[in-house]
Amino acid sequence: MDPTFYRVIMCCRGDTMTTEMQEIAITEEKPLLTGQADTKDAELAARILLDQGQEHSIETPHGVLHVTLHGTRTTRRPAILTFHDVGLDSKSCFSPLFKFEEMQEIVKNFTLIHIDAPGQEEGAAAYPAGYQYPSMDIVAEMIPAVLQFFNFRTVIGVGVGAGAYILSKFALANPDSVEGLVLVNIDTNARGWIDWAAQKLSSVTSSLTEQILSHLFSQEELSSNTDLVQSHRERISKASNLVNIELLWKTYNSRRDLNIERNNTFKCPVMLVVGDQAPYEDAAVECNSKMDPTTTSFLKMADAGGLPQLTQPAKLTEAFKYFIQGMGYMASSCMTRLSRSRTTSLSSSYSMDGSRSRSRTLSQGSQGGQMPPSPSQTMEVSC
Repeated sequence: MDPTFYRVIMCCRGDTMTTEMQEIAITEEKPLLTGQADTKDAELAARILLDQGQEHSIETPHGVLHVTLHGTRTTRRPAILTFHDVGLDSKSCFSPLFKFEEMQEIVKNFTLIHIDAPGQEEGAAAYPAGYQYPSMDIVAEMIPAVLQFFNFRTVIGVGVGAGAYILSKFALANPDSVEGLVLVNIDTNARGWIDWAAQKLSSVTSSLTEQILSHLFSQEELSSNTDLVQSHRERISKASNLVNIELLWKTYNSRRDLNIERNNTFKCPVMLVVGDQAPYEDAAVECNSKMDPTTTSFLKMADAGGLPQLTQPAKLTEAFKYFIQGMGYMASSCMTRLSRSRTTSLSSSYSMDGSRSRSRTLSQGSQGGQMPPSPSQTMEVSC
């Protein structure tokens, strides 16, 4: 029998106070507690590492990509793969969204893979003069190497602006690798002559920083000079890799038309997201008109500005949960904000037979557990 156990038995023959004190002494002498402390330290370190992410430099056929992974690398579910917009990196574009409290229910169930476009990660070295930046097509062709590196067969893509365009190219070329797409501020069209001329004029009259800010934010946000606009103006103007940002900006403005049509579109569910009065509101509406109405949701967010993932993380998180549920994941997830709300009106328009349409208003009461709208219709949700 264990000697420690003998000591306790012997003390039990004495008075109660002695027994109590001796038991405490024995407990403090147990070497197991040192191991427990080490375990707690290890768990704390693991949580910190999980929060900060694991950074990787991944070789692809077209160069190196900086990638940050959050999670356990479980391949039982698709990874959530993100791609940022011009003037942002993966942290500034997505950290506020994926660190949002109600998003943690999703984060703990999926591995997150954040891709930085070449030379766009924080602290990246500036490219030398004359460097030939890869085209949007080439950047999209770099993504399969990332999936192979982490041994993921499929992903759910979340892209903003230029990142939405790149993930769209990837999904069209690799339909079996993408289970779903969330495209924020998507513009599937190449720049026309009028846009090209306007961009040339802007490059003469405005600094690079101001050009990018007008791409990221609505005119109302720029006129109000919001705190978010000010913080990004300072961050971009002082970036050590500003020359790299300019190269990506020029490359994005030279993008080709994706040629999205009803008979040539994505093979997976898609959620289009745009802020009301955002710079790319018209482009997103046009894209929605070309999509398959049986697999597309269109979310137009009021008071969201140009970057809804930063200004309205609660609404976008909830929409993302619905989207994932519609794909068959997280069926038991609780829609906390909606269940607390008295009513939420969803204005939907959808095509019945491809030639005529009608609209209706869906109202959700305060009771939880209601199913989201059927995925067999194009939802236009204003929230």
